[in-house]
Amino acid sequence: QVQLVESGGGLVQPGGSLRLSCAASGIAFSIVTMGWYRQAPGKQRELVASISRGYNINYADFVKGRFTISRDNAKNTAYLRMNDLRPEDTAVYYCHLQGTTRAYWGQGTQVTVSS
Repeated sequence: QVQLVESGGGLVQPGGSLRLSCAASGIAFSIVTMGWYRQAPGKQRELVASISRGYNINYADFVKGRFTISRDNAKNTAYLRMNDLRPEDTAVYYCHLQGTTRAYWGQGTQVTVSS
């Protein structure tokens, strides 16, 4: 079955950086669209960024210029590089995989931006 394993979250000071990773298994990774979502307490889950099989990339306006999504098909892994982190970026970040027939979610990784 499809599994998504996230890593890289943690506590960081404002202005700091983190890189999230999402390792996928059980699916032909190169043909899927990968995305990162986040959910802050009391708020709805929202799209942060996505990257298609053809490397078309979309970013939410609130992360443009600060976050970079990428993928390594040889490693079946998607990444989210987050720079210039702000307290409002604090949330649980979820990896999302859109397959041909259904979508899958990772377990989530906590990112906390605080001094």
